[in-house]
Amino acid sequence: MKLFVIGATGRTGQEIVRQALVRGHHVTAFVRSPESIALKNERLSLLKGNAMDQSQLFEAMQNHDAVISTLGPREVFKPSSLLNDSAIATSRAMQRSGVKRLVVLSAAAHFPGIPNRIASFILRNHMRDSLAMEKIVQANDLDWTIARPPRLTQKDSLNYRSREDAAPRMGFTLSRKAVAAFMLDAIEQKKHIRKIVGIAK
Repeated sequence: MKLFVIGATGRTGQEIVRQALVRGHHVTAFVRSPESIALKNERLSLLKGNAMDQSQLFEAMQNHDAVISTLGPREVFKPSSLLNDSAIATSRAMQRSGVKRLVVLSAAAHFPGIPNRIASFILRNHMRDSLAMEKIVQANDLDWTIARPPRLTQKDSLNYRSREDAAPRMGFTLSRKAVAAFMLDAIEQKKHIRKIVGIAK
């Protein structure tokens, strides 16, 4: 498949790119700074662009099978509309280009529960932005999947548990490698269409 990755320079985005190439996919990494990706592969294309620019996204994503977004703010405590603005631009570009499949990264803190309420309060600026992003994604006629992991780690594990519309029980962390594996599995297996999915270790 041809996969279009937004946020490919982030730690989770880099895992998406790496694993997608291992699985034999063609990957277009749409990034602000292509020079920050050291990985070289004949099936990897690096495109410089702004994830909030609908026209740039439209030009770049044509003829792809799916879009994956792992965007996140550089500073989670500062007010930002990065995820909201990118979701608007991405969904409009997808509708124009005819690409239907979208998998986006969100956060388990949006599920109910006291620990999540605490996390949502501490990270309220980021949570407000990611919830706005989710609403935009859900309002579009796309084949979307929203992945909500808990606290992410750098552990060397691809294992995850998933649960639609809820967080897996006692799931407090998840490796970035496992997040990437879930997002790619959802696309390859055509699973969790138009679903919010909790994922955890």
